[in-house]
Order: sequence, then structure tokens, then C-alpha cells
Amino acid sequence: MPSFELLGSEILLKGRAFTIRRDRLKTPDGREAKYDILEHGGSIVIVPIDQDGNVLFVKQYRHATGKDLLELPAGTLEKDEDPDLCAAREIREETGFAANRIEKIGEFYLAPGYSSEFMRVYLARDLKHDPLEADADEFLSVEKIPLTKAIEMAERGEIQDAKTLAALLLAKPHLG
Repeated sequence: MPSFELLGSEILLKGRAFTIRRDRLKTPDGREAKYDILEHGGSIVIVPIDQDGNVLFVKQYRHATGKDLLELPAGTLEKDEDPDLCAAREIREETGFAANRIEKIGEFYLAPGYSSEFMRVYLARDLKHDPLEADADEFLSVEKIPLTKAIEMAERGEIQDAKTLAALLLAKPHLG
């Protein structure tokens, strides 16, 4: 595999949830190229299944798209936070339910062409009402959708959120 050589980096922006840096690389053919990279500390996404076989989704406005999207509950890891603890917290904040059984079922890079964000996927079952206060900047509504219908919606292109599509695909073999 040809190698790239890092020639230098500069920070362009330090935001609340991520940093943007510009890297200068020497390509395998000797040219110099610039890559803008979004540095992200990682995140989790949860597939919560209630006792009736419904998947709990959240609907929320996403300003970058200009519309409300149907998504699985998810969240950004705090600095040095254990992903398992983040998943347990986020499901309570976003859906109002805690999971007595929660297991990691997969992981993936969200957009490796420009971002270091690495997502871990959790399957949550045996849910009980146990809400935590939602983040101040989140305005969510919870929607319960039967598992079979949720998979069909994903397959028909009715779900437009990449992390939700990937998490449903990873959860499918665990759901019978």
C-alpha cells in the first residue's frame, strides 16, 4: 500500500464538539496535498427495542439539512468518557428510558473521508421508564415504530440519517 507523509498540520477552528485542522501531506507520487479534517472524540448510537418489539426513534430538527430527521438516539462522548456509560446516559436523556440490557454490537467511522468520528453501536432491551434531563439545546420527540416497519423504511430510503441506517443494519442479525 502506498504511503502518505505528514508534512504539517494547523488548527483552523476549535469548536464545542470538534476541531477542524488542515494537514499537508506528501502523496505517494510525490505531490503535496491539503486535507481538511474534522477531529471528533467519538460517539455512540443506540437501537432501543421495547417489550412490544418497537424501535424507539427520536425526531429532531437538524439545521445543516434544514429539516426534521428520524434518527436513533445517539450522543457524543465526553472527554475520556467510557462509551458504555455514554450509551446508558444518552438513552435516558433522549428517550426517557433506561435499558436493563445494553450491549455493544458494532462500530464504524461515520465519514472517514474528512472526519475522525468513530461510532459505537449499542442494542438496548428490557427498557424501563427512567428519564434524565435532556440537553438544553435538544428538542426531541420520541417515536415508536415496529421493528419490521423500521427496517422496511430504511430499505425504502425513508430514513436519511447514515448512523441510523448503519446501526439498523448492524442490529438486524441480533433481532431474529
